[in-house]
Formats: sequence, C-alpha cells, structure tokens
Amino acid sequence: MSVAEYKYQAKDVDEIVSRDFNFDFPLDLDPVWVPDNPVRSHLFNGFSLSMPYLEPFLIRSALKAREQIEDPCLVDDIQQFNRQEANHFKCHRRYNQILKDNGYPELARVEAHMTKAYARLEEKNLETQLAYGAGFESMTNGFTNWFVGKRKALFEGANPHVSSFWIMHMIEEGEHKTVAFDVYMATSGRYLPRMLGVLHGSGHILMLGLWAMFVALKKDNLLFRPRTWLGIAREMSSILFNIGPYLLRAMKPSFNPRQESEPQWMKDWVAGYATLPAGANIPLVDTSDPEMPVPF
Repeated sequence: MSVAEYKYQAKDVDEIVSRDFNFDFPLDLDPVWVPDNPVRSHLFNGFSLSMPYLEPFLIRSALKAREQIEDPCLVDDIQQFNRQEANHFKCHRRYNQILKDNGYPELARVEAHMTKAYARLEEKNLETQLAYGAGFESMTNGFTNWFVGKRKALFEGANPHVSSFWIMHMIEEGEHKTVAFDVYMATSGRYLPRMLGVLHGSGHILMLGLWAMFVALKKDNLLFRPRTWLGIAREMSSILFNIGPYLLRAMKPSFNPRQESEPQWMKDWVAGYATLPAGANIPLVDTSDPEMPVPF
C-alpha cells in the first residue's frame, strides 16, 4: 500500500481512553512479586525497565509523523495514543525506582544502555522509527491476549498491584493497537521496512527484558542454577507459544491489527471502568480468587 492509497478505517473500540494510572505501589514491594517464581518476576520487571525509554520514543516518533498526516481521525488517535503511553511510562518509572531501591541498583546500568540505544534509534530515518513502533505494537496484541486470557496461570497469588498494573497496561495496548500501524501506513506503507520492524521492535524489547532479568537473577545468586534455567526455558517457551503467532501474522503483507480480536474479559474491564466516578482508585484484580474476575 502506498501513502496515496491510505484510507482511515474504523477502530475496534469507540474511543481510546486516557485513564489515570493511580496504582499506589507499596514502597516495600518485593521485586520477586510472583510467589516462588523469580524468573517470571524479573523478566516482567525487565520489560518494565524498558518502558520509560521505549514509550517516550514512540510518542516522539508519532509527533514527527503527525506533521505529515491530514486525516483528523488519525490525528485524534495519535493524540490519545500519546496520552495513554505517557501515563504508562510515568507509572513504570515509579515502579522501576522501587525495584532499584529494594535491592537491585544494578538495573541502573541497563537503563544507561537503554538511554543510549533509543538516542541512536532516533537518529534513524522516520520510516525506520515508525516501523519499529508498529512492529513493537504488533507484539503487544499478543501480550494483551496472553496477560488477560492466561491471567490465572501468570498471576495466581502474585502481588495484586503489579498484576493489575500489567493487565491494565495491556488492556490499553489493546485499545490503541491500530495507531502505530496506521501512522506507518499513512506515512510510508512499504511492506519490507514494516516487516523488518516487527523483528526489530519486538526483538529489541525482548532482549532488553532478558538482559535486565539476567542482571537481577545474578544479584540473587540464582543465575547459574539448573532450576533457574529450567524456569527461563519455560517462560521463553510460553512467550514463543503465546506471542509467536501474533508476530508471524504481523509479518504478512496483508496484516492489519484490526484482524486481531480482544478477549471478552478486556471488554468487560473497559465497561466496568466507565462506571467509576471521577478520581476513584482503580480496583485491583483479586489474584487470590481462582477465577480472577473483572474487579468492578
């Protein structure tokens, strides 16, 4: 598809909602927040560590692209996308500081690398930046369905603040799943850079998350234990099984994120949130409940 052929299509949601991320993380929060599972805890913590670098990059790239876009619907989507992403990375930054304060100051070394990595990425041409963003966002379609659909297996007995934070983050990723793709298609539309962006954006975040996980596991004196490597193998197999199909579909020439459906639990959560009075705290998912129902 060329830029001249781009036509805005309706989203799967009526609107992209900017919500308060008012999660009050306990200051004494244990970074191993999934009981008896330091590998999963540190892997997700590693993904969190990257968000204050990735999401501002996505915002800045979208703002650069907006100068080339005339469609008012897409311009509005970009504005709402940026508001959601800004809320995300600010909350991740607070959470990440707690991780460092509570035993893992070594993660600052990974953050220093991330600062340089995204500075280098912003030196690339805009098409490469937008392809990276569209590629990463195609991966979050899989994460949304994984985190919500497999919430019982992933978060049973886990810290409800962190679990609810991740689930809400992925719900909003599902809401704005079309925006990065649409921005790329409206400004470039070339297939090969977009396909490579799927590998670049998703692969980069996965590698950064793994690096941070290894740093934390080494700090815990767990990195070289067989049980730890069995845990790493299980988590990576789960990612491959649950996320891999989304990445493969995203690399197809005919791909459009509108082809990916959202779980009903997510839709029920969005409907429940709409009933909250202004300024109300977001209710936490009950990770002790075997069904982990929508918390509204």
